[in-house]
Amino acid sequence: MKLGYIDYLNCYPFYHHMMTKRPLDGIGVVPAYPSALNAMMRDGSLDMSPVSSAAYADVRDALILPGFCLSSIGYVRSVVLLSRVPIEELDGRQLGLSTASQTSVVLLKMLLERHYGVRPEYVESPPRPSLLGMDAALVIGNEAMMHEAEPIPYTYDLGDLWLRKTGHPVVFAVFLVGQNAARTMRADIERVVESYGESLACLRNERSALIEAARLRYPDVAYDIDTYYRLLRFEFTDELKGALEYYYEQAGEMGFLPGVDGIRYYG
Repeated sequence: MKLGYIDYLNCYPFYHHMMTKRPLDGIGVVPAYPSALNAMMRDGSLDMSPVSSAAYADVRDALILPGFCLSSIGYVRSVVLLSRVPIEELDGRQLGLSTASQTSVVLLKMLLERHYGVRPEYVESPPRPSLLGMDAALVIGNEAMMHEAEPIPYTYDLGDLWLRKTGHPVVFAVFLVGQNAARTMRADIERVVESYGESLACLRNERSALIEAARLRYPDVAYDIDTYYRLLRFEFTDELKGALEYYYEQAGEMGFLPGVDGIRYYG
């Protein structure tokens, strides 16, 4: 089995156990940015992976694991809009969209266009952009938690903005299982699911050791890891499933994603 891994601090709590305690024989872990994992799930080169939630709208021959997600209820810290001007003044200005993910790009467009009434000029930007030549940029993941190379007048946390504007949390990533894997690799899938559960138990019961391992893997992250992990939600609750359905509904209405007619879960 080929198993994707979002190579960011937020995904590490799912993989700590298989990386440091008990590797899974016959399962190869493929670390990459969410956007690369999205593409690999679309073309079938991965059997199972966390992906941007928005990618599910494109990868319709896959099933979502019902137990796990990457989410926040409000402030998240690792999905931010950096801007030289107030958010209300971004209409027509150049805004860099990170190529690292998809969920946050759609989330930002919905916030700006529906809730702030502005439509910037969107341009692609690298995961760690400079605002040189741009008025604002979307930055996600580890890059959003590094020391800023230049002073930024305005920083907006998208998890916080979405909760305040809609009353909903954000599910940034879900875990997909390819249809072929669902038919032929059920034993491997269950081993991965068990390992995820054991890893989240480590976060609860061996928190300091897991955080130290995460710090060693991601030494460039400047934000406090313990605080960060308290902001995230890893269990896919009914509330978060409802929030994901709302996100798909809104994104479909605005034409930012294909319509999602019901979510299909693995089981």
